[in-house]
Amino acid sequence: MSKSSMREAFGRALVDIGDEREDLIVVDADLATSTKTQYFKEAFPSRFVDVGIAEQNLIGVSAGLASTGKAVFASSFAVFETGRAYEIIRNTVCIGRLNVKLCASHAGLMTGPDGATHQSLEDIATMRVLPNMKVLVPADAKEAASMVEFMAGDKGPSYIRMVRDDTEDINDHDYVYEFGKGQVLREGKDISILACGPMVKKALDAASQLESADIDARVVNMSTIKPLDIETILACARETRGIITVEDHSIYGGLGSAVAEVVVDHCPVKMKIIGVNDSFGMSGNSQDLYRHFGLTSERIVNEALAILDKA
Repeated sequence: MSKSSMREAFGRALVDIGDEREDLIVVDADLATSTKTQYFKEAFPSRFVDVGIAEQNLIGVSAGLASTGKAVFASSFAVFETGRAYEIIRNTVCIGRLNVKLCASHAGLMTGPDGATHQSLEDIATMRVLPNMKVLVPADAKEAASMVEFMAGDKGPSYIRMVRDDTEDINDHDYVYEFGKGQVLREGKDISILACGPMVKKALDAASQLESADIDARVVNMSTIKPLDIETILACARETRGIITVEDHSIYGGLGSAVAEVVVDHCPVKMKIIGVNDSFGMSGNSQDLYRHFGLTSERIVNEALAILDKA
């Protein structure tokens, strides 16, 4: 598979939308070259605001602009945007249902050498708990661009979580993101693997490995974390013998927790949540970190075999 950059796709998509939408404003926290909002800044300097290294102001300024009828895309690194500015996101953006789009890059372990201080492993949990907030996690660059198009046309708060490294291209060029729907990438009757972000490719690799053991694995890209596609989750629970969730995030409060909340209420089934187990990250190559924390296709295969009593 070829690889592409979510951040690049995000930045280019903003410019394309900005050509058609004069009400679109982009606000950044002194990270335009990293978040790729620099492309919007170059194309529309009068509609770009840099607040400096001040994420609280990033959200406050964005909220003020949104209150005047603007569609505002606020961008920073995930750990700073959701952490430093949490109270303002909660009390201003979400309570006010303001049209602010939180666009976070450098999420998860894929932030790599920047280490624990920059590797946000809690952001899905903190964003999905907020009333009125939508939470989106693209699997590849094409999905990231399509999500930005959706966000621009949608009203109210939303959060998109992107990673630093290039990711494998999962989707075709003509792919269009469908809000609130899990994307079934592979059908299967034995076990379901629900993943988000870079882990979608790991899930597909695991399914291929399981096939050699005569195990038919269903793979679902759960790119909308909130609202969840309950119908697809329950279909997985009813039609296969177990569910595995995989995410570059803490095992607490993220995709796995969200899926478990649905399953326990409607159709209890064997489950395994794969993610970072109550730990901060560390500095290193992202793929080495994935191996260290057990975010690999081999781990998915082993957990599937255990659920199916074939270990």
